[in-house]
Amino acid sequence: MMFGSSQPETGNSKWRGQLDRFVKENQRDLAALFWGLWLENGNSQGTVGIDLQPTPHFIYCPQGAIEDLNNKVDNRLQEILGIVDHHKPEMEVVMIGIGKGELKLIQFAPEPLPPVCFEEVGKDINELLDLLEGRMSQMEFF
Repeated sequence: MMFGSSQPETGNSKWRGQLDRFVKENQRDLAALFWGLWLENGNSQGTVGIDLQPTPHFIYCPQGAIEDLNNKVDNRLQEILGIVDHHKPEMEVVMIGIGKGELKLIQFAPEPLPPVCFEEVGKDINELLDLLEGRMSQMEFF
């Protein structure tokens, strides 16, 4: 959507706006989940992803799979790969949103930082997954 445009979101882009809204409204819990998963696995499983189909859920996007996809789409994901490779997990959250065959980079620097969010939220990874997936399931992404 263009800035200043009053055109409604189309079905193809609605999920992106809804995902942006979800991230904005849930930054603290997402940062806590991100940090908890980072403590558990580092980047050994890949990048945390939010797959919106068939129902919204969290997944891991292995680095090799993103690189393979990048090769198949003429290196259009090069910027995403660079951000994933160079992010600082103790300072910022990086996730990948997946919807209707498209990807969306999710990147933000929460206040407070991810380790503090995890400590303050006081929930374990499974509780955070259940909480956030429950909130996502109440939204209409498509």
